[in-house]
Amino acid sequence: MNTPITVQYKIQASPEKIWKALTDKDEMKSWYFDIQDFEPEVGKQFNFYEPGGENKFHHQCEIIEIISFQKLKHTWAYPEFSDQKTIVTWELLPEDDGTMVKLTHEGIENFSDLGDSFSRESFTEGWNAIIGQNLKEYSEKK
Repeated sequence: MNTPITVQYKIQASPEKIWKALTDKDEMKSWYFDIQDFEPEVGKQFNFYEPGGENKFHHQCEIIEIISFQKLKHTWAYPEFSDQKTIVTWELLPEDDGTMVKLTHEGIENFSDLGDSFSRESFTEGWNAIIGQNLKEYSEKK
C-alpha cells in the first residue's frame, strides 16, 4: 500500500504566521519538536528526538525544497532503525480567513518492517495531533 498519508486542517491564522511556527526553531519547540539544529535552507540536515526525554527515536531529516510561506519539503528517517527514508511535505494554502495546512507523508511503507511505532496508523494519528491540535492551538492563540 503506497498511498501517502495526507492530513489537512484549516487554521485561523495567516500563512506568514504559520510559516514562522514551522520554520523558527524557538517557535517549533512550543508546539512541535525541540529541533536545535534546524535551519530553513535546502540541503540542511536536522535531528531531533520525541518529547519526554526517553530519546528512543532519533529522527533525521534533510530539507529538499522551500518556497517561503508556501511549502517545506524534507526527508524523514530513523538512522538507528533503517537506512530507508520517507518524504514529508508541508503546504500552506491561503483561504479567506485563514490557511489550509496540508501535510503529505510519502513512502511510509519503507518503515513497514520496523513495528507498530512506525505503522501508517501511528503516523496518521501523530500528524493529526501535531497539526489538528498542537499547531492549530498554537497558531490561533497568538
